[in-house]
Amino acid sequence: MNTEVEVNPYELLDIKVESTEQEIRTAYRKRSLKVHPDRNPNNANSARKFHELNQAYELLLDPLRRLALDAKLRQKQARAERFKSYDNKRKNMVEELEAREREFKKRKQEQEKEELRRWHETEEIKDQGRKLREEKERELREREEKKRKAVEEAQEDDVAAPFLGSMDTTVRLKYSLKSHPKLTTAEAIAKVLAPFGQTDDDSIVLSLKSSKKAAHKPPKFGTALVPFKQIGDAFAAVCASGRPERGLDNIEIDWVGGKEPPILIWLKKMGKLGAPSPPVSSVQTPHSVKEERAEVLQAQPTKDSSSFSTFPASFPDILSHSNSKVSEASGVDYESLTLMRLRQAERERLEREIREQEAED
Repeated sequence: MNTEVEVNPYELLDIKVESTEQEIRTAYRKRSLKVHPDRNPNNANSARKFHELNQAYELLLDPLRRLALDAKLRQKQARAERFKSYDNKRKNMVEELEAREREFKKRKQEQEKEELRRWHETEEIKDQGRKLREEKERELREREEKKRKAVEEAQEDDVAAPFLGSMDTTVRLKYSLKSHPKLTTAEAIAKVLAPFGQTDDDSIVLSLKSSKKAAHKPPKFGTALVPFKQIGDAFAAVCASGRPERGLDNIEIDWVGGKEPPILIWLKKMGKLGAPSPPVSSVQTPHSVKEERAEVLQAQPTKDSSSFSTFPASFPDILSHSNSKVSEASGVDYESLTLMRLRQAERERLEREIREQEAED
């Protein structure tokens, strides 16, 4: 520490250089009681003074350190006496030299601080420039992305509706003969599906096969391919798959090939039919196909109404110019498209209610 040179321990303890160890201890006790922090809680310098007093006390009780201190004090005193003997000119020269040294050190420190400040300003400007550049690049990317999406949407709008294929109105039935022992003929299957619409009875393909492990036993399951006259009727049958209130208990109905016809996929993609809903365990509805057809006739737009009375918030304007293009290009008539929309919306509504009930339970 620099206390040995900067602060005179003898002056701190208010004793002479020739003081004994006992005199040092006595002086320390008196001074420590005056400057102790506990007795001077409002004095911010009391802790520093008490610390300096302790250091001076420890130094003077150490013989070797005290000898070194005495030697430095004598040198300092001798230098002061020599300096007194200098003439005024030499004193002025020494003082001027020391002042120049102090001024040089001060300028150097200020120069270093100025350089550090400029460096921080430069870094801050660089950081701001980098942030601005990144912001501009982000805005540019967003604009490009919006343009790209707009072009893609425009291209999607320009995509022509696919034509109705020969197998697009055909559905596949799979059922248990134990639950439906009478479904062994094409006429019986056509009768079960009659509530959904007209079927091509002559083109129904029926397969009753036994399992490979028990080929000699009577068949347990039946499979049939049933073509409908209208795709809307086929869509209604697929939507009612497995529903007991429609007479389809334990009867699975799906599209041929396991996927929807391209025209239905296109209608959903273009927002003409509604988005597909997640499957639920069971769906119940109070409406029959006849009731749905009656709703279609009642819900056709008039001059005073622009939406359906049954589902006013579920469908777009089906008499728009775009829907007429769909009907012309795909071969799906107005009534079929309307029925498919009704069934799809009713299905989504019922499934949503069932999910809400399951969540409450």
